[in-house]
Amino acid sequence: MPKLKPFLNYQDQINNLITKKGLTISNLSFAEEKLKEIRYYALIDGYKSIFYDYTTRTYLSGTTFEDIVNLYDFDEELRLLVFKYICHIEQRIRSQISYYFCDKYSSSQNDYLNPNHYNYSRRNMGGINKLVQILTYNANSSSAHDYILYQRRKYQNVPLWAVVNTLTIGQISKMYSYMQSDVQSKISHCYEAVNERELRQHLKVITDFRNVCAHNERLFLYHSHTDIPDTVLHKKLGVPKTGSNYSVGKNDLFAIVIALRYLLPKDDFKQFYNGLRTIISSYRKKSFEDNTSKLLDSMGFHSTWNTILRYKP
Repeated sequence: MPKLKPFLNYQDQINNLITKKGLTISNLSFAEEKLKEIRYYALIDGYKSIFYDYTTRTYLSGTTFEDIVNLYDFDEELRLLVFKYICHIEQRIRSQISYYFCDKYSSSQNDYLNPNHYNYSRRNMGGINKLVQILTYNANSSSAHDYILYQRRKYQNVPLWAVVNTLTIGQISKMYSYMQSDVQSKISHCYEAVNERELRQHLKVITDFRNVCAHNERLFLYHSHTDIPDTVLHKKLGVPKTGSNYSVGKNDLFAIVIALRYLLPKDDFKQFYNGLRTIISSYRKKSFEDNTSKLLDSMGFHSTWNTILRYKP
């Protein structure tokens, strides 16, 4: 078993960063306050990557404590921005699922609790059964939401448009993937240039990034375990390839930018895009250009990323 790292107090942590890691710290009290506020692991281990030489296990010459804090602050602003617009998509997909499902069947909870009203294939059977169990509990037993209790007590029925608010984005994504093809098709037609399969892929990746944002985890380096589909925008933006596969914009942060371009209304995406440019511009003013380039590369932002509004999906 490897030897456990010894506990270090704040002064020891700072001394270690200066003497062993080569980090420049000019304001010791500022450094101590930030370590108390954020934690060494979350701040230093989380945001050292673009400033660190992993061969020598020391910081690149000239790197300051403020450089790491600036990157942490950038990532925090980025999380808030991405989370806001993912929530817009989440709200929209909830509305569309409840509308088109009820349009085909009814507002009775018996319909959405019926496994046969989904694509109840051998492949989907286990997932649909689990989803129906969750829906059944939320509609009939849970006391966590006043609006559910109201529907249950007054009407003895909790319609889908109410119960979808109790589901996580992951459960919503799976619910869409289990719906019958005609319902999926009507929902996908609400989005520009996205078919049923592509919407399923986008929602899976968005779910992963949404959870990173919601749990306050590091975002700029995150990669989903699922890829968004190849899109026209990949081609129009000249995203580089490795062999036949796009090397960026598939499961990294730029993939989310592309997904938002397809799933947000145009005006919403413009607001997101302007917010993103503002955050990046603010970081650039606080940092060296080389650090900004490393940051953009780590997020999968190809050199043409900021022309995304020029092209129609």
